Amino acid sequence: SNFRTDQYGGSAENRFRFISECIAETRRLVGPEKIIGIRISAEEYEPDGLGVQAWLKIREQFNAETELDFVDVIAGSMMGPGGSFHVVPPMQIEHAYVAPKSAAIKAVMDKTVMVAGRINQPQQAEEVLAAGQAHMVGMTRAMIADPDMPNKAKAGNLDSIRACIGCNQACIGHFHMGVPISCIQNPVSGRELKLGTRANAEAKRKVLIAGGGPGGMRAAVEAANRGHNVILCEAATQLGGQTLLGQLLPNRSEFGGITTNLKYELDQAGVEIRLNTPVNRALVEAEQPDAIIIATGATPYTPNVEIADDVHCADAWQILRGEINPGANVVVADWRCDWVGLGVAEKLALEGCNVHLCINGETLGQNLQLYQRLYWAGAIYKLGVKVTHYARLFGADGDTVYFHNNVSGEPIICEGVDTLVMAQGHTQEITLANELEGMDLEIHMVGDCLSPRSAEEAIYEGLVAGRNV
Repeated sequence: SNFRTDQYGGSAENRFRFISECIAETRRLVGPEKIIGIRISAEEYEPDGLGVQAWLKIREQFNAETELDFVDVIAGSMMGPGGSFHVVPPMQIEHAYVAPKSAAIKAVMDKTVMVAGRINQPQQAEEVLAAGQAHMVGMTRAMIADPDMPNKAKAGNLDSIRACIGCNQACIGHFHMGVPISCIQNPVSGRELKLGTRANAEAKRKVLIAGGGPGGMRAAVEAANRGHNVILCEAATQLGGQTLLGQLLPNRSEFGGITTNLKYELDQAGVEIRLNTPVNRALVEAEQPDAIIIATGATPYTPNVEIADDVHCADAWQILRGEINPGANVVVADWRCDWVGLGVAEKLALEGCNVHLCINGETLGQNLQLYQRLYWAGAIYKLGVKVTHYARLFGADGDTVYFHNNVSGEPIICEGVDTLVMAQGHTQEITLANELEGMDLEIHMVGDCLSPRSAEEAIYEGLVAGRNV
């Protein structure tokens, strides 16, 4: 990418001159006591980008920079989409995948070498160091998820660490939206001044939580840690809500870490958990809580379109649970352009189906964080999934599914379809909220039962509700 012909281009010496001058000027400005490091990409993942072999060739120039103390090794670049998602690699990328590359650089460089990239637990960092792949490990997102992680690791309390799941939603995702970074698991991060320190309750109350998804679990933890007597009821056989579905997608099992981390916090907070216990008005009247937090979630939404009785139709939840045989040819009608439609399309393609992903937006994964979207776009392309944009579901009969282009209004017809998979968003589950109308009871609603969105909003609202009861 350097096409200069002056003293900063051409020869290896000239091309390195800019780095050398930056190091020298930085040292002049900060003085002799500060540590100076430089971040390099061991593999830029672009056709004309640098890789490990290129860095090995210029190692002597780095070694000669006496004012440079360390080299920080990552992967990726901002030169194009193929390299950019490695800058903050999503959960589909394997842990510590840059470490072998940093090891090659460390072997020939006289500087301290740090490595970063999908190292989210101290155990992983220790493995990298023990293998001699680096002298130091950088763990940015891990520290946003749990700022107390180093202290917990030092004390040997590894189970108490709230591990980053690499979702990218509220950290780099917020950054790209121009708002303060946070973490979907740790909503206090980035909101320390707004939310302040959790205060103990003035009086102990009995708090009933209806729903054991992320929002309900977070609410239970907060309320119990304030000193309340908390009962968490979940209608299903296990806690987790929609995270149990999200972790079933290809290379997305780490999403279930939300539930794992919250289960630990529930246990530590002393929350009473009742599984297989749907909450209704009779149960509320029997328990007589001082307050109830409703976190009953949502169910798949079915739009008001004409679907004939002879159409083999399934929702995304049924596909993820393995309840439906999709056949050979599948159309996925993706309204929300998020992880549901994309993930189901990838899952079915990996299972051997011919998949046609029809999205209602401008691009697949439009509502996902950029790096998640880019990674998934590459995966979908490799699998041969056909993608049609601006496609809004119109109806279906027999083996034909009808869409219309939501920009031009022109018809889009998909024939020879074995199964139509609906990824059309979700609708609130508010049966309990309706049942409790008229009761003299403090009621809070959080998450999808309030408005179907994502785990980020559910956990944040759960935290706020747990602090307000």
